[in-house]
Amino acid sequence: QVQLVESGGGLVQPGGSLRLSCAVSGAIFSINTWGWYRQAPGNQRELVAVNTMHGTTTYADSVKGRFTISRDNAKNTVYLQMNSLKPEDTAVYYCNNFPSRDNFWGQGTQVTVSS
Repeated sequence: QVQLVESGGGLVQPGGSLRLSCAVSGAIFSINTWGWYRQAPGNQRELVAVNTMHGTTTYADSVKGRFTISRDNAKNTVYLQMNSLKPEDTAVYYCNNFPSRDNFWGQGTQVTVSS
């Protein structure tokens, strides 16, 4: 059974930083492409960043230059470093495969950017 557990969210002021983690169990981590997604109230869930098994990364235009996705295959963990946070980054953040799998969604971690 695959389990993804996100952590690292919180309340941060505009311009601040957070580092999210996603611990993965029950899947062959190293050969999968992993992504971070987010969902703000009233909005659809959107893809934020992707990290392939080869280490190639892609980002949504809204976060390019501010967010960095990385992975540690030894720890089965995906990270999202978020810098220069803006109020519009406020959302629940999730990790999943890319493309996402319905049975991989975890509980997410709340990120709130506010002064």
